[in-house]
Amino acid sequence: GETMKFQEIKNNIYYCGLNDCDRRIFDELIPLEHGTSYNSYLVKGSEKTAIIDTMYPPKTKEYLKRLVDNQVGKVDYIIANHGEQDHSGSIPALLEKYPNAIVITNPKCAENIKSMLHVPDEKIRVIADGEEVSLGDKTLKFIFAPGVHWPDTMFTYIKEDNVLCTCDFLGAHYTFSDVFAVESKELEKSAKRYYAEIMMPFRMMCKKYTQMIKDMHVDVILPSHGPVYTNPDYILDLYADWTADAPKNLVTMPYVSMYNSTKEMIEYLSNKLEEKGIQTFKFDIVDDDLGDLAMSLVDAATIVMGTSMVLAGPHPMAVNVAYLAAVLRPKAKFGALIGSYGWGGNLFGKIGELLAPLKLDLIEPLQVKGKPKEEDFKKLDEIAQAIYEKHKSLNLV
Repeated sequence: GETMKFQEIKNNIYYCGLNDCDRRIFDELIPLEHGTSYNSYLVKGSEKTAIIDTMYPPKTKEYLKRLVDNQVGKVDYIIANHGEQDHSGSIPALLEKYPNAIVITNPKCAENIKSMLHVPDEKIRVIADGEEVSLGDKTLKFIFAPGVHWPDTMFTYIKEDNVLCTCDFLGAHYTFSDVFAVESKELEKSAKRYYAEIMMPFRMMCKKYTQMIKDMHVDVILPSHGPVYTNPDYILDLYADWTADAPKNLVTMPYVSMYNSTKEMIEYLSNKLEEKGIQTFKFDIVDDDLGDLAMSLVDAATIVMGTSMVLAGPHPMAVNVAYLAAVLRPKAKFGALIGSYGWGGNLFGKIGELLAPLKLDLIEPLQVKGKPKEEDFKKLDEIAQAIYEKHKSLNLV
């Protein structure tokens, strides 16, 4: 194929990553609307050359071809900011191609690439937090950032150019022809989905590093997925909003309904809440995209789960979503459970157990036999009023 020339980001710092437009699902869980990119950066110093983060294993051949096409004759250092294989996967192939190269990484990441990729000990140089490595006219400084999103994550700061490689932090599952971010609703949505699915469980750490990077006043942010930010405040301000402690005036309503009874209750409750000035987000667990649910959980003050009964327990798809909501650790403060059953069983026990880690202030649940009747709609009115009062207590309405 044609030679794809590396795009220069700044002063001999080049983008050498790849788009993956065809990838439809990440971590075998979350649908990707725009595919994703695996970002790798080539830094040419006056004396030494470094590659910061490598490539997802299925793309290794294409990646090596790009390096050859762009005349990368020597690589002295391979920087592994994080051991997950969408970034570290091509390290063994690179070491074969550039036998003099040494992998520079932190102790935790060193353990991971040894176990996951069988990188030999003698090829790894373990550095300390804050340590610097010279490339001649450029200096790489390593900043440990455990928790955004693995314990082995670190950032690489290119001092003279005031450029920060943040690995997965501040990324987006997004593809592009030009590596520089074009600020748009589309990019913001991808970055938010990405935050929701990958970073939200570590919100407090994200908050800390967002502030740390703001205080560094860097010129360019180079994440490992999605475009490069030449206006760092764009992505940092979004993160400041998403990681804030206060939720927004939003009720997110995931539901599964076999014969429309639960759906009818969700729709009724949603209308009542909207009448009271509360935004709602209804989510059909079976048909809708999990990424959209995760995004709504970034902001929601209240989670209302609706479920049908299956064999004397909650519908398994509802169980799955309750589990997912709990591991994503959103900032929601309140919760309610509603549902319908045919002949009986325990609708909410399991769901309540799964949601327990969120420590939601739960409103009295409503379990209806068959289709909701007049007294059930009265109870839904009471639930709507209770949610309104709770939102008011946080000055959200």
